[in-house]
Amino acid sequence: MKLNKKSFVMLVLLSMLFAVVGTGLAASGTVMLYSSMQEDQLIAIKQGFEAKYPDIKMEYYFAGTGRVMTKIATEAQAGTVGADVIWVGDPADYISFKELGILEAYASPEADQIDDAYKDKDGYYTGARMMNMGIAYNTVFVKAEEAPTSWFDLLDPKWNDQIVMTDPGTSGTSKFWLNAIVSSDKYGIEFLEQLRANGCYVESGTTATHNQLAAGAYRVGVCLDYVTANLASVGSPIAFVFPEDTVSIFSPIGLVKNSANNENGKLLYDFILSKEGQEILVEQNLISVRNDVEQADVDVEAIAKKALSLDLEAMSEENDENLAAYDRIFGI
Repeated sequence: MKLNKKSFVMLVLLSMLFAVVGTGLAASGTVMLYSSMQEDQLIAIKQGFEAKYPDIKMEYYFAGTGRVMTKIATEAQAGTVGADVIWVGDPADYISFKELGILEAYASPEADQIDDAYKDKDGYYTGARMMNMGIAYNTVFVKAEEAPTSWFDLLDPKWNDQIVMTDPGTSGTSKFWLNAIVSSDKYGIEFLEQLRANGCYVESGTTATHNQLAAGAYRVGVCLDYVTANLASVGSPIAFVFPEDTVSIFSPIGLVKNSANNENGKLLYDFILSKEGQEILVEQNLISVRNDVEQADVDVEAIAKKALSLDLEAMSEENDENLAAYDRIFGI
């Protein structure tokens, strides 16, 4: 078959286009992540992502969950959320994102290795890291055999004025813990009242809570496993207990609908869920949500057996009421 000049030029252009896509050179530009993660973890993800996609610059907005949520709400009201991907601690927040039309359904090919329990049935968000709210203690002042092993142990008078937790108004993981405890018939508002009566103090941020506990300002606290592990790994006198009714959190990621860098957002979404991305998180003392990632010294099955049963829908619906009750009890 003979080709005229016009047809030949078209074939050459198509060949060049396929060559560019095939070599990955089409992946360029920027991608924006809004997150409440620890910044060291974001930097690790950024380094891994940019090594894989050297022509894409990963940018991020990092703050406590309260500030991230305020930013998203303000931008959504104005008509455009500046992020391509959202990654905050509280899975219940994604129910609101979904209802408000902020997220785009996306079936990541990497999600096949993740249990359905950590995925939205409609594909609007996927769990991207496992965290656990439990009890941490200062090892200088508290022996391992004396450390609390249940939430009710924190009500023991020996811990009076020695307990700390993070303000759920600023921390997504602390807010998740609050809603999980209050919505449980076993604990409820009464537990919060008793905890406050036993002298539980509040720090404004997750980092401050753990640092102050490690510094000896408090003896025990409602804390996160990985933040405790990070401090312990550099010699801080702090240790973690997975108590009865550990509050496990599968911190999700969501793709922002009609974002400025939608295709790059999908690449970042996939990278975070990939085995490569999850192994980066494991190096940062987080627990992977994937079934095929090796995790030394982590017994996921044992943690699951201790985990408190959760109702995300109820936690989302009752969130404002629970926060108001917390503020009333703790005088915030």
